[in-house]
Amino acid sequence: MTTPIVAFLFLLLPVASLAAGPGGVPLRSAEVDITDQASLQRGARLFVNYCLSCHSARYMRYSQMGKGLGLTDDQVQDNLMFAADKIAQPMDVAMSLGDAKRWFGNPPPDLSVVARSRGADWLYTYMLTFYKDDDPARPYGVNNLVFKDVGMPDVLWELRGIQVPVYGEAGDAHGAETAAIADLALQTPGLRTPAEFSRDMRDLVNFLVFVGEPAQAKRHRVGLWVLAFIILFFIVSYALYREYWKDVH
Repeated sequence: MTTPIVAFLFLLLPVASLAAGPGGVPLRSAEVDITDQASLQRGARLFVNYCLSCHSARYMRYSQMGKGLGLTDDQVQDNLMFAADKIAQPMDVAMSLGDAKRWFGNPPPDLSVVARSRGADWLYTYMLTFYKDDDPARPYGVNNLVFKDVGMPDVLWELRGIQVPVYGEAGDAHGAETAAIADLALQTPGLRTPAEFSRDMRDLVNFLVFVGEPAQAKRHRVGLWVLAFIILFFIVSYALYREYWKDVH
């Protein structure tokens, strides 16, 4: 019995490791729901207004996005297409590769599958934990709790406001007490309240989860029907088995 228990505990290790981000920062639950089309639509609006100027999602076409979000082509063209002319075009940026390298050092990454590679909770916590960093080495004057020395500017500061670190004492590897960021405090309020901004970031992450796998909701529905068929097939097969073999024993 020991081996199955050990194997079960071993399988739990990756799950436990996701409870905290780099540096032991607790990850906040994004509570995404890709069946919530209103949330996906709000997230798409945030993405095209605040992210798409630098980050592409070139594996998603505007037409495909509209279909998944319950929008008509006209609604997509009128409200969500600012960097393309045709509905069948991918969600790419107008910024050239040369400009991206000159302005940022490296081209901003494509975000098509970032939710699958990083995880929804990591993305949600990342968007909530930008803070002001007065270190002159920081090119944009900001840092992030789960992505230390991030090279991205805080493009959502106007909505969130400006956060500053609150320091506390923490032990290092040798047991010595050192100053560490214990929390973030809102120094300058933004256009959105903290609760509203948190909901905005859930919507944005929800949209990125959808972009990473647009067929996920359909796959879940099909999966339920497949499981129901397997259960029904098992019941019928077992009944037939009992009927065929009842006179043999």
